[in-house]
Amino acid sequence: MTSVATESLREQLWDRRYDENIAPVTELCDTLAQARPDQQLAYVDPVHDIDQCRIISLFSNVGEIDPSGFITAGDEQAATRLLGIHWQIGLRPSYVMPWNVHPWFTPGEANGRLTAPQIEQGLRPLVKFMTLVPRASALVAHGTEAHRLADQLLKAQGPMLYKRGFSIYKVRSLSGRSFAGSQERQAGWLLESAKAYAESMTRNGIAVKGR
Repeated sequence: MTSVATESLREQLWDRRYDENIAPVTELCDTLAQARPDQQLAYVDPVHDIDQCRIISLFSNVGEIDPSGFITAGDEQAATRLLGIHWQIGLRPSYVMPWNVHPWFTPGEANGRLTAPQIEQGLRPLVKFMTLVPRASALVAHGTEAHRLADQLLKAQGPMLYKRGFSIYKVRSLSGRSFAGSQERQAGWLLESAKAYAESMTRNGIAVKGR
C-alpha cells in the first residue's frame, strides 16, 4: 500500500507542475529542455511557490535524474538529510526552491563530476530562474560544482545581487561520497547546512523553530 500511495502522490505532483504557483519555472524548464531535445531536464516540485520563495537551494546534480522527474538534493539519503534539516529549523517548502547547477541529464547515463564548461552553461539558466523568484535573497550552494557556479554568479551579476541584498552560503553536498565520513564529521556538516538555512531564514524575517 505504501508504494502505491507514493506512486499516486508522485503522479498528483506531476499533474500539478503547471499550477499557478510554479508554472513560470516549469515553462522555463520546458524552454531549456527544448533547447537540448536529446537530454532530460528535471522540474521543480509544485510544493514550492514562486511568490513565497526566499531561499534558493543550488545542487551539484551529479548522478541520474530522479524517477519522480523533479529536482532533488541528490540520492535518497541526501533528500532525507535535507528534509531533516528543514524540519529541524521549521523551513516550509514554500519558502525555498531547488535548482540544479547543470539543468540537463543524459538519458540512461549518470552525470559524473561536472566539467568547467558544464558549470558555465548553467549560469544563464540560473540567472533566468532567479528572475522568476524576485523575493529570494539567499542561495545555499551544496557541493563543489554549486560553489563554482555561485562564484560565477557573483562575478557576472554582482550589481543585481547587491541590489537584492543577496547572500550566498557554501555548504557540503548531502549526497554520495561527498558526505562520506565519521558520524562526528557528518553531524558537523549537517549543522553547517542547518546554520546556512537558519541564517537565510532570519535575514528574510522567517521564524526559525526553537528560537
